[in-house]
Amino acid sequence: MKDIDSISSDAIEAAIRIHRELGPGLLESVYETLLAASLERKGYTVDRQKPIDIEFDGMRFPNAFRIDLMVDQRLIIEIKSIERILPVHAKQLLTYLRLTNQTVGLILNFSGETMKEGIRRLVNNHRP
Repeated sequence: MKDIDSISSDAIEAAIRIHRELGPGLLESVYETLLAASLERKGYTVDRQKPIDIEFDGMRFPNAFRIDLMVDQRLIIEIKSIERILPVHAKQLLTYLRLTNQTVGLILNFSGETMKEGIRRLVNNHRP
């Protein structure tokens, strides 16, 4: 099993390649589909729109939210195609990491001039 830093590196590399070839302006669902297929081609298990349950105050809420991509049950990726990443997007991903007990997540915003400006890596108690 690859370490989380290698997985996130492969995901970023695939996102950059997709962005270079197709550019900005497509729907998030298109980038999600292409990135999932690219990562699966590299041998990763990728769950798209993975439903997540929440337990709160003794109650269970099935399918409370969905994660865009979960790679090898370890890396959460949130796909965006928006003008810019806002603080609320980082808070959302950090909450997803905490609720799923994962350590690393990526926000990938495909709408910028270059992909580099649309990459945000967030960690939740990650120790390499």
